[in-house]
Amino acid sequence: MKLDQKPLAWVSEQSNAMQRLREGGGAPGLAHMEQIVGKSGREILEAMMSGALPYPPMSETMNMTLLEVGEGRAVFQGMPLLRHYNPMGTVHGGWFSTLLDSALGCAVQTTLPAGRSYTTAELSINIVRPAWQKTGPLRAVATVVHPGRQMVTAEARVEDEQGKLYAHATTTCFILNAVTA
Repeated sequence: MKLDQKPLAWVSEQSNAMQRLREGGGAPGLAHMEQIVGKSGREILEAMMSGALPYPPMSETMNMTLLEVGEGRAVFQGMPLLRHYNPMGTVHGGWFSTLLDSALGCAVQTTLPAGRSYTTAELSINIVRPAWQKTGPLRAVATVVHPGRQMVTAEARVEDEQGKLYAHATTTCFILNAVTA
């Protein structure tokens, strides 16, 4: 597939998500505590997606966007670029890791009540197919497997628009009280 023949539905969906975010006033940055206090994890993510809260600056660096959240579910989409290549001429494993870790973490975050947070304790990734810039958009869909009180596990897959698998991962996250200062 040539670079100008990328699947258009997913490209358009990511572009629309970024436009909606910016129209809502969204910009890269960090939310202040007073902006998120009293909000559940899912409410925080939904506020980021609408532009009411800043989104992580890393999203622009990695060319990825949070498209969707639901209870125990998050969907990220990324478009690998030349700047994401490794010395071997394919997309660096760190790009896949970031896309997967972001989707997995946000899936976990959707299950958290106000005042609770998480941190990744373990992340296991398998890249099963290389990607290039010409590959086009790749989507990471993550779901929570076990929503425990102190530990949550989740799994995710990275696929292209035709359903071809590129990578999959699992995570274990510790649940903790949100830092207030």
